[in-house]
Amino acid sequence: MARQLRAGVAGAGVFGGYHANKYKQASDIAFVGIYDLDAARAQTLAETHGVQAFGGDDLDVFLSSIDVVTIATPAFAHAAVALAALEKGVHVYTEKPLTVTSRDAEAMVSLAQEKGLVLACGHQERAVFEAIGLYGVPETPLQLEAVRNGTASTRNLDVSVVLDLMIHDLDLAISLAGCEAGGLRAVGRRREDEGYSAVGADEVSAEVDFENGMKAIFTASRMAQMRERTMRIVYPSGTVFIDLLNRKFENGTPFALNADFAEADIARDPLGTSVFRFLDTVRGERERPLCSGVEAQQALVLGFAIDEDVAF
Repeated sequence: MARQLRAGVAGAGVFGGYHANKYKQASDIAFVGIYDLDAARAQTLAETHGVQAFGGDDLDVFLSSIDVVTIATPAFAHAAVALAALEKGVHVYTEKPLTVTSRDAEAMVSLAQEKGLVLACGHQERAVFEAIGLYGVPETPLQLEAVRNGTASTRNLDVSVVLDLMIHDLDLAISLAGCEAGGLRAVGRRREDEGYSAVGADEVSAEVDFENGMKAIFTASRMAQMRERTMRIVYPSGTVFIDLLNRKFENGTPFALNADFAEADIARDPLGTSVFRFLDTVRGERERPLCSGVEAQQALVLGFAIDEDVAF
């Protein structure tokens, strides 16, 4: 493959715009175009970036003109676009969650491996953990407590709050634990506003026991009064507290973690870090993306298990 990759974005919504910006910033990239089922939306975003618009039935033409694609469609459409792209030999970066069914996740991972293509997923907060230095801590956490609350929104209602918000923390916990989850318990509730309709629970609390003994307590809501994103990690030698929203950090361990993590390049632009590492992996300049499809699948499997266990 030529060094200058041809890139495209599928999905002309808010996140499609974010990814389009990253492709415009990337070096050695020929940003080809935007695809969306809604041709008018595709045209609007494409004009903003000076690229070609592809709409409706143009998916095959779009995929034939690129080497790498970001999929920023609604979650239920991830798999169809990703599988079509992989069949055509296109490397895929999909926003989280990877997809919305176990079958589709397995199909995407298997096809990428069969074709020798890169499949990455947008669990970009791994960049923040890397900037802090948490992946270098020589101890396994005893306990992890994650809170990720958001206010009412009309976005991402095609998935539960587990796959919408909690999925970030599931991925981070798995990346720290380095093993699979065992038993779990979960409770949740739904919004009851007149006319409101969403898939699954809107607020969930879950306790997960990992195979190495780490216990994780997750809370996620999209019906909270205010936004909150925090994580408390208890190690044998001390505790780390992170305010992901306000980029604040308390280190009660003896380890030399980075208190100025918010100033690190990879943490100041975690989306860019994630996208650019995907591109570097496609070029063969890195061994792996920030979060691989296999890793995203692990978080998804845990998310499905929590959704299935939720008691209302």
